[in-house]
Amino acid sequence: MKIIAFAEQREGKFKKVAFEAVHTAAQIANQLGAEAVALVIGKDVEKIAPELGGYGIKKVYVAEDERLNFYSTTSYAKILADAISSLPADIALLSASAMGKDLGARVAARLKAGVAADCVALKVENGEVIATRPVYAGKALIDVKIKSPKKIFTLRPNVFSTGDPNGASAEIEKSILNLQDSDFSSRVTGVSISKAGRPDLTEADIIVSGGRGLGGAENFKMIEEVADVLGAAVGASRAVVDAGWRSHDDQVGQTGKTVSPSLYVAVAISGAIQHLAGMSSSKYIVAINKDKDAPIFQAADYGIVGDAFEIVPEMAVQLKKVLGKE
Repeated sequence: MKIIAFAEQREGKFKKVAFEAVHTAAQIANQLGAEAVALVIGKDVEKIAPELGGYGIKKVYVAEDERLNFYSTTSYAKILADAISSLPADIALLSASAMGKDLGARVAARLKAGVAADCVALKVENGEVIATRPVYAGKALIDVKIKSPKKIFTLRPNVFSTGDPNGASAEIEKSILNLQDSDFSSRVTGVSISKAGRPDLTEADIIVSGGRGLGGAENFKMIEEVADVLGAAVGASRAVVDAGWRSHDDQVGQTGKTVSPSLYVAVAISGAIQHLAGMSSSKYIVAINKDKDAPIFQAADYGIVGDAFEIVPEMAVQLKKVLGKE
């Protein structure tokens, strides 16, 4: 039996979720007595592929082509589906990132494979992989077993461990591609990267989010100040995004991004169930709200009842002192 992990990369650098998928594949393979391998797709990615060996696998398949410089939903799906079929691999692990969600669904359709999406845990019982995933907007967790011969699991970012890389180098095997123009029915022609310099929201270890209670886009400056002191990403509630104060890229919640940081600071966010669904798996949640009955306090590990316009600026001052960033 083989287990294949899709190692996501951008511009020749692996995303953290790639290491999570690879390390988890190695762990599951060890429990099943199977072989774990990885697949990297892109342009000039052979040079970075050996790094994956440090996360527990011995072999990496590389699919390179000039046309694969940017993510193409159709060509990537063909390559991954072909790899699963030709190895053959019974189990595929991907991140539940924007790319992984899109890719996993398309590959599943090609292979008639079952999918367990947005998993927060995997375990092996009686030779079967059991996935734990949230349902009902995160109010409950269920265990899922896929019955189809081919099985696809997408892993919630920042939930699974990357392990401690040991510096080992993986064996590389270049895949022979037979890509036609028809395999690029959708193609990215360019990418505009934010110059904010903050961590990616879905991979950030700390997130500071603001809600409608801030009153306007101009008041996010104090959220950004705290985030910059902590080296954190900036998030927002749906109400804030709908009001045009922040871009949709910053939205945390059921219709935005699902995040699992070590620390989530919710400022002036009431805690609607749609927002909680996107951040309830955070390790620690700190809520700041003037309404002591706000639902966010039910999910918070620590709560501060008070005016955010007084608390947040003072928080920035104290954090700078503690962290030596004055």
